[in-house]
Amino acid sequence: MNYLIYIEHSAENLQFFLWYRDYVKRFDAAPVSETSLAPEWTIEMEEEAMAKIQKGAVDMARKESPLIKDMFKGTDFEKNPETMMMVNVESRGDNRDPFCTPPRSSAGASSVSLAGSQATTCIGQTGDAFAMAGVKKPFTIQPFRTEIDRVIATYIVDDSPRQLNLSAREQKAVVQALSYTTHPSAFTSLYMAVETTLRKQAHPNFIRWSICNGNPARVTFARGLGAGSIVLALIGSVILTLSSAGRGWRALFAILWVFGIATLITAMKGMCVVLHGLHHRHVRPWELFVTDNADNGDGSGSDESTLGDSKRSFDSFGSGNSYEDEPWVVRYRRRFIIRKIFDREVWIQEPMLRQIQDTIFMQSMLAALLGAGVMTAIFVAVPAGRFF
Repeated sequence: MNYLIYIEHSAENLQFFLWYRDYVKRFDAAPVSETSLAPEWTIEMEEEAMAKIQKGAVDMARKESPLIKDMFKGTDFEKNPETMMMVNVESRGDNRDPFCTPPRSSAGASSVSLAGSQATTCIGQTGDAFAMAGVKKPFTIQPFRTEIDRVIATYIVDDSPRQLNLSAREQKAVVQALSYTTHPSAFTSLYMAVETTLRKQAHPNFIRWSICNGNPARVTFARGLGAGSIVLALIGSVILTLSSAGRGWRALFAILWVFGIATLITAMKGMCVVLHGLHHRHVRPWELFVTDNADNGDGSGSDESTLGDSKRSFDSFGSGNSYEDEPWVVRYRRRFIIRKIFDREVWIQEPMLRQIQDTIFMQSMLAALLGAGVMTAIFVAVPAGRFF
């Protein structure tokens, strides 16, 4: 979850995924007398709803004045049925600038709850969503209707705290489905899209990110060290080749060639050779200052607010996933660069991750030995210049 919040910025996908899995279990466990009130949303209904949405977009494009069409013909302002879906989003009564979205606070300013005025806001948001989808507000006799309204206000409507990445067509289709039923099948298309994103994009990206055992400052330092070692080996080999020294002395730079090439290749993968030799990784910035607070000697044990935010990120409903106002952001930004390079380390506990890192290290060593052998052979074979 921390990766999705702090690195990929798409934690809402996993949060919705976990909620849906739990919702399916609770819906199946509900009494038949209640679930019978929520009929299944079939594939035929889904296709019919999508066809109506597409037809509405085409009809709106045809209603445009011929004079205006001629005026904007051939320009960037020319409208066609494919772009009318974007027009629907922009013509929702509040003419909000899509490029001026203020950052949401993670301190609960955008929290969705059922208490007080926020409950009224939730009802108002779902009512607006049903109205924009062209459907009537559903009856509340269906089971889990209140929870579905919270889902719409949290994940589906525009500017919601955890808004999913949906097109206008997908958004309208799922709202129409939820106006008809609270059956889990109403979320089928949305759930499949979220699951595909998590499996095909988020998970592979998480594996690649987990392989990196150093922070960006350490990896940049390792790249510079590897490139510098290669340059030094090249300069030293050229100097010895131009001198009257024996050819055997040029082979000594093979050690520097191997070190430089191996360090550079592993750094390009986000790894530091030194950290890999110890099977360590740097502590993540959001973990670093929690540990600092745990060691402050006041008996508190940890930063409760930071741990609480991390725990709340698994809640199905709550505030947005923004972290700009968390204390560690400013503290880590002010941290000196040398301290970042030699930051705190922890043992890598996952054996499969260590195995992947071992494979990358062995591949880099083989490439380094091959490259060093070629470069050393070239410089040893060149006759001495005997310029000095």
